[in-house]
Amino acid sequence: MTATALGRDFRLLWSAAVSSRFGDALRTPALALLAATVTRDPRIIAAVTVAGQVPPLLFGLLGGVYADRWDRRRTMAVVDGVRAGVVAALAVVVALNRVSVPVLLVAAFLLAALGTLFDSASFALLPAVVPPDALPRANGRLQAGSAVAGGFLGAPAAGVLFAVAPALPFALDAVTFAVAAVLVLALAPAPRTRVRRRRGSVWSEIVEGLRWLRAHRTLWRLTLLTAASNLAISGIMAVLVLYALDVLRVPPAGYGLFAAAAIFGGLAGALGSGRLAARLGTVPALRVVLAGQTVALTGFALARHPVPGGIALAVFAAGTVVWNSLWASYGQRQVPGELLGRVGAAQRMVGLLTAPLGAALAGLAAAAYGTVPVAGAAAGTFALVTLTAWRTLRSAAPGVLSRSGVA
Repeated sequence: MTATALGRDFRLLWSAAVSSRFGDALRTPALALLAATVTRDPRIIAAVTVAGQVPPLLFGLLGGVYADRWDRRRTMAVVDGVRAGVVAALAVVVALNRVSVPVLLVAAFLLAALGTLFDSASFALLPAVVPPDALPRANGRLQAGSAVAGGFLGAPAAGVLFAVAPALPFALDAVTFAVAAVLVLALAPAPRTRVRRRRGSVWSEIVEGLRWLRAHRTLWRLTLLTAASNLAISGIMAVLVLYALDVLRVPPAGYGLFAAAAIFGGLAGALGSGRLAARLGTVPALRVVLAGQTVALTGFALARHPVPGGIALAVFAAGTVVWNSLWASYGQRQVPGELLGRVGAAQRMVGLLTAPLGAALAGLAAAAYGTVPVAGAAAGTFALVTLTAWRTLRSAAPGVLSRSGVA
């Protein structure tokens, strides 16, 4: 199936997402390059990166509340319009050669904070755009488009554009945000996209979303499994370049090609996620995906050559994208429309909490014992996650609510 078969509104939403992702892929490396022109202090450069990573943890649940309070289509358009203005202002500052560390920190933080509201509204809007049984395919197409726009087009172009003129990638990013805002506004304002205003406090609405997630047995288990998986994924990604160079003997000039294996794998997974869900069912497909990822990561940990290592990495990345697509689709089908923003934000928050811990543990372990044990530990973690999934999801009824938590 193509994006066309999913309808006009999905084509608009898909185009907006791809446009925005292309701009993100231009801005992210350009921001790092810009920071390196301001200072060579690695602590400050790292701080710019952290400034873009902290807001989802600080404001993710809050973004979910307002995604449920406000009209989601208009919220996405306004957020993209504001982000276009922020990046355009940054482009002007760069063009005038007035960049400073505080400017970089504020820009990175503000764009990421706005992104938390956009992500919550986007997650909650999709079920109003496509039929429920098309959600796995729609999520897969969104991830596929983002992979192409970001991995194959935006990221390679960022360095070239920055070399031509440092302000150019930021100016183009502002254009992509503006285009995305116009495309989202063109969506039909169907009744299902309108969300009634709630009168409770922000905190009470956050708690309501968390309680709903905790009470849904299968969705809560999937969220915890995602968090456990992210512990291993973050760890292996933190040392990937060292593992590739030192263990797999990837030549430095070929590392870009090696890393591209993950992009190709992710694209294949995105395109195949809908078919897999249609054939097996969403929850059974998620269990199979975890088993496949465990085999792939074990092969990666045992590989000592770039070719089998690259193939294993591609298969593992494909599984990651399939998991993300189907996990999102399952939640979008199960959660009531008025709670989609908050529950989706809670899912992402819990799922991402382990990522910093995984990266930190991997860095410490690699410094003490080398990168090979890190890959082995990641494979072992995935094996435990897979065994847990096959046990706890085996008898889980997708629509059943329970207060018992994880078995």
